[in-house]
Amino acid sequence: MINAHGCCCRFLLKMPGLVFVKESLVSSLPVQSVACTAFMSHFSSTQLVIKTCRKMGIQTVAVHSDVDSSAVHVKMADEAVCVGPAPTGKSYLNMDAIMDAIRSTGAQAVHPGYGFLSENKEFAQRLAAEGVMFVGPDTHAIQAMGDKIQSKLIAKAAGVNTIPGFDGVVKTAEEAVKIAQDIGYPVMIKASAGGGGKGMRIAWNDEETREGFRFSSQEAASSFGDDRLLIEKFIDNPRHIEIQVLADKHGSALWLNERECSIQRRNQKVVEEAPSTFLDPATRRAMGEQAVQLAKAVQYSSAGTVEFLVDSQKNFYFLEMNTRLQVEHPITECITGLDLVQQMIRIAKGYPLQHKQEDIPINGWAIESRVYAEDPYKSFGLPSIGRLSQYQEPLNLSNVRVDSGIQEGSDISIYYDPMISKLVTYGATRAEALAKMEDALDNYVIRGVTHNIPLLREIITHPRFISGDITTNFLPEVYPSGFHGHQLATDSRRELLASAAALYIAAQLRSQRFLLSTIPQERGKWELCVELGKDRHNVEVTRSGNTYTVSLSFSFSLSVEVDAGRVEVSGEWNLASPLLPLTINGTHRMLQCLSREASGEITVQYLGTSFKVRVLSKLAAELDSYMPEKIPEDTSSILRSPMPGTVVAVAVKAGDTVAEGQEICVIEAMKMQNSMTAAKTAKVKSVHCKPGETVGEGDLLVELE
Repeated sequence: MINAHGCCCRFLLKMPGLVFVKESLVSSLPVQSVACTAFMSHFSSTQLVIKTCRKMGIQTVAVHSDVDSSAVHVKMADEAVCVGPAPTGKSYLNMDAIMDAIRSTGAQAVHPGYGFLSENKEFAQRLAAEGVMFVGPDTHAIQAMGDKIQSKLIAKAAGVNTIPGFDGVVKTAEEAVKIAQDIGYPVMIKASAGGGGKGMRIAWNDEETREGFRFSSQEAASSFGDDRLLIEKFIDNPRHIEIQVLADKHGSALWLNERECSIQRRNQKVVEEAPSTFLDPATRRAMGEQAVQLAKAVQYSSAGTVEFLVDSQKNFYFLEMNTRLQVEHPITECITGLDLVQQMIRIAKGYPLQHKQEDIPINGWAIESRVYAEDPYKSFGLPSIGRLSQYQEPLNLSNVRVDSGIQEGSDISIYYDPMISKLVTYGATRAEALAKMEDALDNYVIRGVTHNIPLLREIITHPRFISGDITTNFLPEVYPSGFHGHQLATDSRRELLASAAALYIAAQLRSQRFLLSTIPQERGKWELCVELGKDRHNVEVTRSGNTYTVSLSFSFSLSVEVDAGRVEVSGEWNLASPLLPLTINGTHRMLQCLSREASGEITVQYLGTSFKVRVLSKLAAELDSYMPEKIPEDTSSILRSPMPGTVVAVAVKAGDTVAEGQEICVIEAMKMQNSMTAAKTAKVKSVHCKPGETVGEGDLLVELE
């Protein structure tokens, strides 16, 4: 039967994000199999395509690497095909294996998602040669917009504002220096074929230009197989605002409003929202019309994104066009009501657009937080690997959407992007959407890997963000010495100490109870010592309630006196839930008890940040002073890897003398290259790594004398 979308067929999906459509079930949509490729580590785009295909009556087939045979998208799809081992070059970038999978399954179409092959013109050409429909733009548009040098020239010709710069290919580091001097510092060095923040460096002087040329060309070659670079003027303190476009094969094109993407680290987006607080209707329309002009100039037909830099005077300049579905597209869907994947499939099949420009609304406000398996305390986020020992999305909350491709037990490996999910909240107003995001982050349970929820929560609750005063320099300006988690004020510190003491007492009381027992709880007062960092606090806890359960849940109501202040804490400790809802002085808080040791150490996630608190009885605290202290390691003489990755280069050997700040080696993690430098001037005692080796977080790389 034909459904409401006018199509019904089988879709075949490939992992991460490649979907093929198999046999057609009705003649109205002769596409028989569609493949979709996202190539995110946990394949959230693949799942989105599968969900939309199900809604449209299309069956799917997923492709996957051997290590991803149990991934969520594989289980969701109707069929699955393994295309090779874990390294992307041997699986998800292996076009021969992918084409074989298409042939063997009878796929008739491919949806590219938002990853490696999604903007690869050779892949689109090979599909066309096989008579397989590509759910995306034509190859000439991919080629024109995929080359940043060519796209800039086309944008100029189409009447789109562009950034001043050198329009040719930069071939050597010294040529880069000369061009940078002619343009005037600061400059942006970036890969011609790049995207996603890879192969990009900002240079403020000649030396940084030489270094930026080296790293950008290496990253570009590694990520895109193309090391060509361009240089343009760097717009200092800009906003990054992009326009979503939708165009069909009949010459019609729409702009679907903007997305504010200024919160970034290493030129990669962290938090996005739609609409932007900064744009007025006139600027929004001007940007939208220029985006449509560019789309029409290259005969674009699909969903695409035109990115702009916007200065403080609302002058905007073309940055690049992404000829694919963007990671942050859900927030556009929230405020317009359109399913972009569905629109892409209809356009690829040749249907005209269903809407006119005046039909496109801005209904409410949507915010997206990119949840990563990263350590936010290291350069605002260096990759973390591990297995998700516990995982619970906050889908119990209204107006919350989580696009992910992982589940409890999934592995976060070094092979793919460390994104865990896209957490999206929606509200009638921005304040409502922000409040919902705060609740969602507090209710998000992730165990087994380090994650960036502490950073995300601090961003969305920061006064500058709330006021809309943001630029792409937000993170380094707000956290000039790096991110250090939530900084406790007097009241929040007292809340945390009281909560830890209450949890300790609740555990003590719960341990005394037995199923169906009627043993009275006679004790009503405790004197404790609570340690937070280097500070010790004397705490007195009294029981202010007498209601206790005897099942998995244990209710408590306690009054805690700490730092000359009294805090009333009540809540319910449920053994089956990692979440701990508390009421503290009448305010609802959602805490997470991450761990509780026999030594009295409790790790609590409070206001997004994990705090280690040690709770001792008064006697135990007195005896603790006799315990020997552990001497910290002298890190100035050793260099350890701050993240898991691959050693790309080692610049020193035993016996060499290095200066403070001198490069010792380069570690590549998730296609980003990171220079490791010496902490002091010294002689190299020994080198414990070599190029090509895989290292883990904390592994010893080099020792200094």
